[in-house]
Parts: sequence; C-alpha cells; structure tokens
Amino acid sequence: MKAYLYLEDGTVYEGKSFGAVKEILSEIVFNTGMTGYQEILTDPSYREQTVVMTYPIVGNYGINKRDFESDHVQVKAFVVREYSVHPSHYECDETLDGFLKENDIPGIYGIDTRMITKKIRDIGTMKCLLTYEATPDAMEKIEAYSFPKDVAKRNGVKEKKVFGGSGVRIGLLDLGYKKGILRELTSNDCRVTLYPYHTKAAEILSDNLDGFMLSNGPGDPKDNPEIISLAKELFGKMPVFGICLGHQILALALGADTFKMKFGHRGSNHPVIKIEDQKVLISSQNHGYEVDGDSLPVGTIKTYENINDGTLEGFDYPKYQIKAVQFHPEEGPGPIDGHEIISEWINSVKEEDYAKK
Repeated sequence: MKAYLYLEDGTVYEGKSFGAVKEILSEIVFNTGMTGYQEILTDPSYREQTVVMTYPIVGNYGINKRDFESDHVQVKAFVVREYSVHPSHYECDETLDGFLKENDIPGIYGIDTRMITKKIRDIGTMKCLLTYEATPDAMEKIEAYSFPKDVAKRNGVKEKKVFGGSGVRIGLLDLGYKKGILRELTSNDCRVTLYPYHTKAAEILSDNLDGFMLSNGPGDPKDNPEIISLAKELFGKMPVFGICLGHQILALALGADTFKMKFGHRGSNHPVIKIEDQKVLISSQNHGYEVDGDSLPVGTIKTYENINDGTLEGFDYPKYQIKAVQFHPEEGPGPIDGHEIISEWINSVKEEDYAKK
C-alpha cells in the first residue's frame, strides 16, 4: 500500500505503508542510533513526534519482552528506509510490523531517510503529515496543526507507587519517565517512590525522602509551570536531581532560560565532556530544548558540555543541593559511561542522610 509523507516545507515523499494504517499530523525528528529502535518507540520523550531513523535497516532483531522504556508505544509514527520482514534474534518475540499494528502506530518505508534527515538539519524540526493518497489540502492540514502543550502529563502513572530496595529513599516525579531510570535507581538498592505528574510538594515532603529526581519527558519545559513551582518548593529541603526535561525545569526554577534547538539531540553516541577533569563520555540523548547556560544564576557550576555544538549538558547548584544533566546517564547504549553519575549522586545522598543522623 502506498503512503505519503508531507513536510512543512512542501516536500512530499512517496513510500510504502507498514504498521497500522492511520493518517497522522505531528512534529518530525530524526534519531541517529544504529540500534535501540524498541527503546525509541517506547520512550515517552517522543510523544507527539514522528521519528525518522537514519540507520537504513530497522527491525532486524525484532521486538522482545525486555527492552521497553514504558508500557506504551509513544511515537506517533515511524519512518525507516527499509524494515526487516524476517527478524533474527534469540530474544525476538514478534516483528516490528506486527508490534506497530498491535499498538495502532503507522509507519512508512522505502523512502530516503538520509535526505529527510539532511533537510531537517538544514531547515530545522518541522511539522508533517503521514497519509495514504495524494492530498491537495495537505499543507492546510499541516499549517493548522500545533504541538500540544500537555504532552508531559499524558499516560503517566495515576497514583503513587513504591519500588525497590532498602537503601536511600528517592522520589521520582513522572514527567514521562523511562524505565531505565527506575531500573538504575533500584539496582543501586534505592527505595523509589514514583509520583504522578500532579503531586503536590506537601505530599512529597511528608514522605520523608532522602532525595528527589525529576525525570525526562516530552515537549517544551515552559509548558509545565506547575512543575517549575513544585521544584522551587523542594529547593533546600533535600538533594534534587534532574534528567533531560527535569534538567530544563530545574534551570527554569532557578530563573534561567531555555530555548528550542534547531533540530535537537537524538541518538546514542553523543559525546559530552566533564568540564572539571576534561573526561569525555559517550551519551544517549533525546531532547529538542536546551538550557541557556549564560542565564544560570550566580553560584551555578557548569558540569558538562556537548562536544559537537558547545551546548550545556549539566550543572550543579550547591546552595540548594541541585544536580542536573541534559543527557541520559541511566542508559547504556553500548558504553555505560553515565551510570557513575547516578551512583555518585546516590552516594552523596547517603552521605547527606548519614550527616543528618
């Protein structure tokens, strides 16, 4: 079956349909990972986005029961050069095509994904339409579409849940959290309380936590004023850590500014440098917004920087025991360079808890 992908600049690509048959409007972005498509499909940071994979063959190891970042497929549509009809892997449970059909997610293949990627790099992130016939009013539909402001609130946990060990007590706010964050915390023997988006500061403070973490998530951080206010209420009460969207929200709560990037950082091999000792880490990233490092308040320590474009990748604010990183330290897309960042933070929380006692 034919499928058509229209971009905001007027370009149209003709390909073939796989997955569900469903017309969609969304924002289109690209990911440079050579593997990890299952994690990408289930990453809540991709809500309301069509994802283009730059690696040409996708689906060759199928879908398994283990590598999920959430309980739902989060992308709105999936674009690949070629999808593998007959996957081969000892953990494979189903095909990519079948998985997309089950979750009502459309896909298109047989188009030049590298060309689309270059176009996004040149023009910037755009809106798009995926449909199944030449559509005279495609551009009117695209023009009428706007990215929703409530994406971080969607599909999160509805009630508080407790996981894990007997170590330090960590709160994790669900802004669209990835299971990898929870997995990394519990593997360090943390007792993790997962909070819904609309949780109030009074409830969090009453739970006698040792530390608190703001998760990753989709969309513009400025569309979450209630979470920015929540962060301010927690400052100075306990150590706070932010990842990705959480990093941006903590910066906004400190009075800094954020901006939308031209095409973002999305992939599993982004080099960042630790400013203190010039150590380079290979990181997994998925974000379209950045913190303006020059707008951070006096007393902020910049901790990480992106080697490719010099954007801020992390900061500390010792006055309120705040640490934040823009990339995903919990991920291990081959390298596990970032894991030590979380373990070091957990150890600092333990030391703080011990000092209180």
